[in-house]
Amino acid sequence: MHLSEITHPNQLHGLSIAQLEEIARQIREKHLKTIAASGGHLGPGLGVVELTLALYQTLDLDKDKVVWDVGHQAYPHKLITGRYQDFHTLRQKGGVAGYLKRCENKFDHFGAGHASTSISAALGMALARDMQGEDYKSVAVIGDGAMTGGMALEAINHAGHMPDTRFMVVLNDNDMSISPNVGAMSRYLNKMRLSEPMQFLTDNLEEQFKQLPFVGETLTPDLKRVKEGMKRLAVSKVGAVFEELGFTYMGPVDGHNLEELIATFKEGHKQKGPVLVHVATTKGKGYAIAEKDQVSYHAQSAFDLDTGKAKPSTKPTPPKYSKVFASTLTALAERDSRIVAITAAMATGTGLDKFQAKLPNQYIDVGIAEQHAVTLAAGLACEGMRPVAAIYSTFLQRAYDQIIHDVCIQNLPVIFCLDRAGIVGADGPTHQGLYDIAYLRSIPNMTVAAPKDEAELQKMLVTAVNHTSGPIALRYPRGSGLGVPLMDEGWEALPVGKGEVLRTGDDVLMVGYGTMVSPALQAAEMLSEHGIEATVVNARFVKPLDEALIMPLARRIGKVVTLEEGCLQGGFGSAVMESLMDAGVCVPVKRIGVPDKLVDHATPAESKAALGLTSPQIADQVREMFQPSVVAPTEQPATV
Repeated sequence: MHLSEITHPNQLHGLSIAQLEEIARQIREKHLKTIAASGGHLGPGLGVVELTLALYQTLDLDKDKVVWDVGHQAYPHKLITGRYQDFHTLRQKGGVAGYLKRCENKFDHFGAGHASTSISAALGMALARDMQGEDYKSVAVIGDGAMTGGMALEAINHAGHMPDTRFMVVLNDNDMSISPNVGAMSRYLNKMRLSEPMQFLTDNLEEQFKQLPFVGETLTPDLKRVKEGMKRLAVSKVGAVFEELGFTYMGPVDGHNLEELIATFKEGHKQKGPVLVHVATTKGKGYAIAEKDQVSYHAQSAFDLDTGKAKPSTKPTPPKYSKVFASTLTALAERDSRIVAITAAMATGTGLDKFQAKLPNQYIDVGIAEQHAVTLAAGLACEGMRPVAAIYSTFLQRAYDQIIHDVCIQNLPVIFCLDRAGIVGADGPTHQGLYDIAYLRSIPNMTVAAPKDEAELQKMLVTAVNHTSGPIALRYPRGSGLGVPLMDEGWEALPVGKGEVLRTGDDVLMVGYGTMVSPALQAAEMLSEHGIEATVVNARFVKPLDEALIMPLARRIGKVVTLEEGCLQGGFGSAVMESLMDAGVCVPVKRIGVPDKLVDHATPAESKAALGLTSPQIADQVREMFQPSVVAPTEQPATV
C-alpha cells in the first residue's frame, strides 16, 4: 500500500510491521520534501511517525478520540487522514493548516497551537463518554516539553483521582520542546532515560543474549519479549511518581520500534483507569541533520534537503525585531546587573539565546510555563531587579491573571516584551498576536507602548528599563524591521506617554500605532496626489495616550483615522475614540485594524491585504471619508 492511498487511519489495520515501516518511510519522505519546499515545523513530526502508526493500529478512529498536544507534531496524522494530496499546500493561504483544526478534518478531534492542553481535553472527552454511556477510547499525546506547563500537571492531578475512567496519556519524550527542556520534570524524565539499569539493558542486554548458545546474532520473538520484560522490571522505580499520582505507568518504550509500541498500546488500552505510556523518541528522526541540531530544525523556512541550509534570500533584509531586541537588551544588561531576561521555552524565537551565551547568570528559562514566568518576574521586581519577560503576544494571554493579580495590583516594575505582536502568518489563528493592546490597556498601572520601527524599539527598551513606577509592555512584530539605521549604544529614553508628529496636513489626522505608522505615512503620500493632505502622528503609547497632542489636532482638523495591527474591539482606535468622547471632541473617526474575526494562516502580506491594511487600501478608505454621503430616498407608505 502506498501512503497516497490512505485516506482513513483505519486502513492501517492489519498491515504487517514491514508494511508499516514502508509507510513510515514514505511519511518521512513526504514530510521532508514538503517542509524543504515551503517551510514549516520539521523535527516534531519526524519524531512521532512510528508512534502515530502504532497508536492508530490499536484504535478505531471512527469512534476513538486522539488529542495531539500543540499540533505541529501531528503532520504524520495529517498524511494518513486524507490530506496527502493537499499536503504541499501546508501553511499556505487556503491550504492545509500547520496545526490541527476541528473544522478542517473529522479526525482532528481537538485543535491547539498552545502547549499543555491535550490531557485536559482528552480527559474531558473520556468523562463525556462515561456520562453519556458510550464506549470509545480517549488518548492524549503530549511532549515532555509541554509537561512543564502547569495545565498539564493540573490535568494529571485530576485524572489520577478518577480510577474508573479509562484514559491514556502518551508521553512523547524527546528531551526537547523547542529549546532544550528545563526543570525538575525534565531532570526526572532524563533519570528514566539515562538510569544505569536502563542504559545497561539498552546497551548490553541484547549482546549478552546473543552470546548464549543457539541464539546467535538474531533474537527470537520470545527472547525479545524477555528482554523487554526485564528492562521494564529494572526501571520500574522510575515510574513511581506517575504511579503515586494514580496512573498505571508503562515504559519507557522505544518510540521507533513499531512492534514494541503496538504491544504496549494494546496492553495500555486494557487498563481500567488512567494510563501513562512513556515513549522515548528522537526529534527529527530519519533526517540526520535535524537529529544533530534539534533546536534549529524544530521549524525551518524553505531549505536545501541535501545540505540542510536555508535557501538564500533573493535580496538583503534588515535585521529582525527579535535580534534588535536581544542585542540591545544584552548591551543594557552588560552595564546593569539588575536586568534579568526571562523566557518561557522560547530562547531562540525571542533571540534570548544570544543573551544567554553572554550573560548566563542574568538569564532564566522557566520552560513552557508563562504563568510562572510572570509571577517569577514579579518576585524579582519586589527585590529590586529589573526583570524583562520576553514572551510572544499569543502566549502571554495564558498569564492574564498573573499580569493583573501579581504585577499590576502590586504596581511592580516588570517589563513585558511582546514578540510576534500583530499578524504572524502561516501559524494561523492560534498564534496571531492581535489581542494584547486590548487585554493590556484595560489594566490599571500598566503602561503600553509600540515602536514604529527597529530603531525606536532600541529607545523603548531604554525607556522600559528606566521606567520604575510600574509595569510596562512593549509590542513588536515578527520578522524584519524597516531597514532604518541602528545605533550600537547611546540610545535615549523616550518621554512616557508622548507621541510625535511625522507629517502635517489640514484635511485629516492619521494616528498610527506601532507597525501601522509606516503604512500611514505611505498612505498619506498617496492621498496627497488626490489633493488630501494628512497629518500623521506616531502615537508610541496607547496607555497613557498623548491626549495633549491628539485632541487639539483632532479638534482643528475635524477628521480622524486610527491605524493598528490588532483587534478593533477594545484596541488602539477604541482608546482614541474614548478620549475624544471624554474631551467632548465630536468628529468623524475611521478605525482601521483587524475586525472581529479570526485570521487564518497565510503570509502576513496576504492577511494584511485581506484585512485592508495595505497602504493603498488605507488611502482608499480615507478617501471614502471625503465622498458625499448617499442618502437613500424616503420610502413612501404603501397605498391600499
